[in-house]
Amino acid sequence: MRVFSLGLALAAIPALAAPLQATPAPRLAEASFADLAQPLPLPYDEHADAEAAIRAATARAKAHHHLLLIDLGGNWCPDCRILAGTIALPDLAPFVRQHYEVVTVDVGRYTKNMGIPAAYGAERPRGVPEVLIIDPRTGRLVNAGHVAALADARSLSPQALADWLAQWIDQGD
Repeated sequence: MRVFSLGLALAAIPALAAPLQATPAPRLAEASFADLAQPLPLPYDEHADAEAAIRAATARAKAHHHLLLIDLGGNWCPDCRILAGTIALPDLAPFVRQHYEVVTVDVGRYTKNMGIPAAYGAERPRGVPEVLIIDPRTGRLVNAGHVAALADARSLSPQALADWLAQWIDQGD
């Protein structure tokens, strides 16, 4: 009877032994959200046609081979404003533009645009920001099960938020 070690078996198959290489987020100089420019942005247009904005962003995402990032939130929400302020950082903004087409959708006080998550197979928001990462070619929700992960963005660091955004880039392929 031959006995093989797991290490030898994996070494024989390099593609399985090596971890998948994810696109890394840029290293941010800001150590905490206190380092963000003040006042924090107010990214949500309360009067925007969210459906039209999503259609336009989807077309741009397809054309540029980017993922679609739908940011559901409200200007009243500190975590939503922290997300917007972090995405606007000079070291992170070009990275986000290179990989994502971002559209912000105002949800009021959970009183409008509530059907948008359901259109992608996500539940109605219970906390914001709720971030939907969509493969625009298929309409598939790439970050299923993780759409509410940034609802407590202030518990993260700017770098952790950047790393969270980066982890989905290779998932859309």
